[in-house]
Formats: sequence, structure tokens, C-alpha cells
Amino acid sequence: MSKRVCLLASAVMAVSSPSHAHELFGGTYVHDTSVPFKHGGPEDGIDVQLGWRGDRIGKTPLQPYAFLAVNTSGGTHYGAIGLSARFGKRFFIRPGLGIAAHTGSAADHFIADNDDIEFGSRILFEPEVGVGASLGARFSIEGSWLHLSHGQLFGRQNSGINNLGVRLTYRLR
Repeated sequence: MSKRVCLLASAVMAVSSPSHAHELFGGTYVHDTSVPFKHGGPEDGIDVQLGWRGDRIGKTPLQPYAFLAVNTSGGTHYGAIGLSARFGKRFFIRPGLGIAAHTGSAADHFIADNDDIEFGSRILFEPEVGVGASLGARFSIEGSWLHLSHGQLFGRQNSGINNLGVRLTYRLR
């Protein structure tokens, strides 16, 4: 495993101490896939995602989260921290917004000339949205979309990627 993946894993584990964790989740995602507003890019494979979601912040619906995703084809690995909110009980929608760090190329594709995704920045925004259902008191399942890009805030280059997948959540208490 590369140094970058190890550092991302360490950061997620530091934030996700079991004594404070409210939910643990894991899932698989199709990496760099096509969506209606953007064609897929040069990377492929499946991302295996493991994460933590904390208790609600005060009386708000906001919950902090952290996760790590490893690409099975050796493409871009990434980790993210952010806030999400769950709206609904049995059936729900969960939007979220985070900041991600990745192991892919931070080069600008206007300069680089290769088949890598050129993200243009090491730090990216990580918006996501999930739609799910409770499977009892402790489990839920959700289909989700997540996107990684910098929205052209850090330069002209903004390739970004879209990942679609499913994750299972286990409530600790």
C-alpha cells in the first residue's frame, strides 16, 4: 500500500474512534463512471469504501463523517471528511458535503500529457447524495452518488470523477 493510502487510512481511524462512533458504513462504488452530465474517464475498477458517521450535532440534522475509499484497479484512492444530513425515517435521503484528499494526479491536464485523471489539485470538494431505507433498528442501506472535483477554484483544470454505489450502515447504539 502506498504511503498516501496509509496516511489517509490513519486519518480516518483517528477521527473514527469506536467509543464516539454512532454509525459505521461500508460499500462498493463503480469508479469514474458515466452519469447524465459527464462521461466516465480513463480510470476504472471498484472502490471499496469504509467509513464512520457521528451523532447529530446538537438539534440539527447534521452528522460529521469520515471515510476512506481504495480503488481495486490501482486508480485514485481517496479519503474525505464532511457533514451529511438524513431526512426521513424508514425511507430517507442523505445529502452531504465534504473535503477529500486523493492519491491521483494533482497536475493540470493543460500541462500534463498522459492517461491519468488530472484533478488540478490535491484537495477536492466531495459532494454526495444517497437515497436509502432502514432495515431494522441498526441497519440501513443506501444507493449513493459521490463526486470529486475542485470546481475550478484552484485552477482552470477540473476533470473530477463520479462514483456510483451502494453502502450498508450499522448503528452502534
